[in-house]
Amino acid sequence: MLAAVPAIAVAGCTTRRDPGTLSMWAMSYEGDYSPMLMPAFTRATGISVDVQSLPWTAAHEKLLTAFAGDAMPDVLMLPNGWIGEFAMIGAIARVPDATLVADIFPSILASARLPGGDYAVPWSVAPQMQFYRSDLLRAVGYEAPPEDWESWRHMALAIKRRWPDRYAVLSYLNWFDTLFTFAGQTRSRLLRDQNTRGDFSSPEFRAALAFYKSLFDDGLAPRALSTELQDPVGAFARDYFAIYPSGPSLLLDLRRRAGEIPASRWAVARMPGPGGPGRVSAISANLAVSARSRRPDKAWALLRHLTSADSELTYQRLIGNLPARIDAWTSPQLSGAVIAPFAAQMAAPARQPDIVEMERIRLDVQIVAERVVRGQYSIDEGTKVMDRRVDALLAKRRALVDAGRIA
Repeated sequence: MLAAVPAIAVAGCTTRRDPGTLSMWAMSYEGDYSPMLMPAFTRATGISVDVQSLPWTAAHEKLLTAFAGDAMPDVLMLPNGWIGEFAMIGAIARVPDATLVADIFPSILASARLPGGDYAVPWSVAPQMQFYRSDLLRAVGYEAPPEDWESWRHMALAIKRRWPDRYAVLSYLNWFDTLFTFAGQTRSRLLRDQNTRGDFSSPEFRAALAFYKSLFDDGLAPRALSTELQDPVGAFARDYFAIYPSGPSLLLDLRRRAGEIPASRWAVARMPGPGGPGRVSAISANLAVSARSRRPDKAWALLRHLTSADSELTYQRLIGNLPARIDAWTSPQLSGAVIAPFAAQMAAPARQPDIVEMERIRLDVQIVAERVVRGQYSIDEGTKVMDRRVDALLAKRRALVDAGRIA
């Protein structure tokens, strides 16, 4: 009987799964809410779609394992930093039709485009902004957060003086978003020598790191990891901090929990920069088609449906993330005061090195940045350690560039 179990399981899968059904894998809210976009596609084409939602923590390994085992989904979601890697190993197909990317914001498309062409289509965009408690800011004399670092610091110190046991801003020490946002605003290039060595000792990155560190030194941000404060929206509602840097998906969480924190108590503004709002890297969710899909025409049809203006507007209503298509922005849906700062920020994106090692680089740099914040390294020491660690990560790339194997 036990020997028969695998055969029964295989038979069960065969009877339940229509061989004509497309498969799609996506992460986070995109994966959770994608099934709501499928009925219109199925009605129009007769093609059913099986969506699997993956947690971010397991997605990269699962996709690589699926590629190695010839079990890739037909359509998959990739963040910007993964596109080059999956194109390099032959896991995703080149975009076959230029109309799929014809109406994308040029800056967004450029952040996803590889030197060899397009291998993914931007789907939704999530630039980091500052969500702020408008009632708490008004209590210390501010209608909105100042736009430059120095004035913003004065506001944050006023909040700390008014409520010494609270904080002005939340920035998890194990998340790299805020530090790299500041680096983008100082125009730090992050890497040098054809992206083969770290450039974290540059004046631009040191300025970003110094401002980031000052948030913790001055008691403006708690020295907390995401595992230590697991309900940031609840803490935001309970006045634990006044400013929460995050992307537009936070709009969904705030809408869900309007009973705790009604919309009248919060607003959105662009992140402050050294001399005013600057460039911020916009994390894009992109869609690609597996190079091994047995139904490529159907897969590209699904991708076209999901990246249409109508689908992206539906998605914006569902999860908050913003459309990558220009024509979607003519909709009155995107004309509200909450969306306006996002629209302004999308016109000024920051570019980061487009290499497959960038995901690991950000993680390693943030590990060192945490040690700088905790006083284990000075800024001088920390940036030198960052450069050494990144140089080691890029040793193979350096050798390939020196040998003329890659540009």
